[in-house]
Amino acid sequence: MSVGTVTGGARLKKPSWKDPRLLIGVLLVLASVGGVISLVGAADQTAEAYTARESIAVGEKLTADKLNRVKVRLGDVEQYYLTPATGVPDGLVAVQRIGKDQLVPRGSFGQPDGLDRKPVAVTVDEALPAQAVAGSRVDVWVALPDSRNGFSQPTLLLPGAEIAQVTPGSTALGSARSTVVMVLVTDAQMPNLLGAQANKAKISVVWNPGGAGS
Repeated sequence: MSVGTVTGGARLKKPSWKDPRLLIGVLLVLASVGGVISLVGAADQTAEAYTARESIAVGEKLTADKLNRVKVRLGDVEQYYLTPATGVPDGLVAVQRIGKDQLVPRGSFGQPDGLDRKPVAVTVDEALPAQAVAGSRVDVWVALPDSRNGFSQPTLLLPGAEIAQVTPGSTALGSARSTVVMVLVTDAQMPNLLGAQANKAKISVVWNPGGAGS
């Protein structure tokens, strides 16, 4: 027998569809592909939710034109956020500040009579610290006029008050531009602040990096 001759027993056979090993291999490939498809599908499960088109201040009314619809993956926490599926309730106002492009928590809005803080305009003559922006916390100090045409020792009136808004005030002749700071004040604190303003107290705002006061 020549070297080039191959015996019948050594010949390679084409695989048959009846070969159990081939069937098992096909099933494993299909299972693998199916698992990948399921994983990708689960990871791509998104839902529509609302974000704030612009910053929404405490006390501001909630309306659909102030919101954007976005696709997000909320998963199990979807129930805690406002979504187009549930709609925009009527007559609600913000009870906490919502920043621009932030998701809108359901607990951030309530009835107007349920507000425990109200914005009050405070005029400040000194330059504000750079950190004193909407949403940050500041301490509000007041110094009442004394009998010598000066001011008494400053006292801390509002510790850790939240800023709702900051806007430039008017410029008096020969004086620097003032700043109007809208601070959120509780009903219990309101009389002292309004009394200080009525008595033309000098009001100063100090950034409070520690957050809310006691």
